Amino acid sequence: MQDNCIFCKLANGVFDTITVYEDADFRAIMDIAPAARGHILLLPKEHMADLLEMDENVSQKALAVLQKIAKALKETMKCDGINLIQNTGTAAGQTVFHLHFHLIPRFDEDMVILPWEHLSYAEGEALSIANKIKENL
Repeated sequence: MQDNCIFCKLANGVFDTITVYEDADFRAIMDIAPAARGHILLLPKEHMADLLEMDENVSQKALAVLQKIAKALKETMKCDGINLIQNTGTAAGQTVFHLHFHLIPRFDEDMVILPWEHLSYAEGEALSIANKIKENL
């Protein structure tokens, strides 16, 4: 836990939260500034800045926990869908540099907006990018 990280403190119970799930590695809390009612944050208790610092064992457990919470959220809120969002880096909208996942319940016709403009690739561009990514795997 890092002393200067607010999410470390939230994840490890230093500050009061409305907790919906907790185990040895994670705490899931109600977001205090939700995009929609029922918005949950999943926080690892160990400090890591973002997805790129996440250990493979932690990532496997995180996915299982996220699925468990998503199922409970869907059942409880009777929502039509769920957004699972994780921002890595300021360009992606990350403002707190402690890895966290947003689970946002979604309803048909709701007013939650996740803006992005759909682009298109030039001939062969997607294949070229994919091949470069493969080289770095």
